[in-house]
Amino acid sequence: MFDGTTSVEVQVRYAETDQMGIVYHAHYLVWCDVARTDFLKKAGSNYAELEKTGLKLAVVEANVRYKESAVYDDLVRIQCWPRELSRRTIEFGYLIERVSDSKRLATARTTMIALDSKNSLSTIPLEVREKLAVVKDPVRV
Repeated sequence: MFDGTTSVEVQVRYAETDQMGIVYHAHYLVWCDVARTDFLKKAGSNYAELEKTGLKLAVVEANVRYKESAVYDDLVRIQCWPRELSRRTIEFGYLIERVSDSKRLATARTTMIALDSKNSLSTIPLEVREKLAVVKDPVRV
């Protein structure tokens, strides 16, 4: 059973910044998606494979708490872990930090709900839930 956190690194691209040279706020959620997809793959539940079985995990809630700004060319690390898990939902936590100085840039949460191939409410299969051990938050989210 996979029972940890994962992390991915992203180099901030110029296209992700606004007129002030700061990463536009919505890109943090894109980075969370990258980290979550990576987490699922490492936990043995490749998202593309889950979709082939008819399971979709749709975001129903997202929250980002911004602490510090990322700028063009920063190398950013996004840590991801499962915070809560039920038959129908999974909540992920995230820590986004700059690699060069370990400065916390943001924390985030997303809640996913299980849908079937017709976008109707469904459940997360037991074999998937068994691979996703809830982790005590390593940081305050």
